[in-house]
Amino acid sequence: MSTLLDSSRRSRDEKISHSKDVEALLVERSQASIVYAEDDRPVILHYSPDDKLVLVEILDFRRFLSDETVTTLLAS
Repeated sequence: MSTLLDSSRRSRDEKISHSKDVEALLVERSQASIVYAEDDRPVILHYSPDDKLVLVEILDFRRFLSDETVTTLLAS
């Protein structure tokens, strides 16, 4: 997860956000449309029609990250 914290290593299209309603950390890799997902709780991987990873959804992410890390991720 340390690469998520280093904004210099992220692509221009990659965005990190927080979905409060389901307490999920969302790592958006591209703006491509999503046609299917693989659910391997607590991670859900969303893919485009050409099988490229579009979105990574990490459920209950606060269980795995320190408060400091969460604050840093959401501020970037």
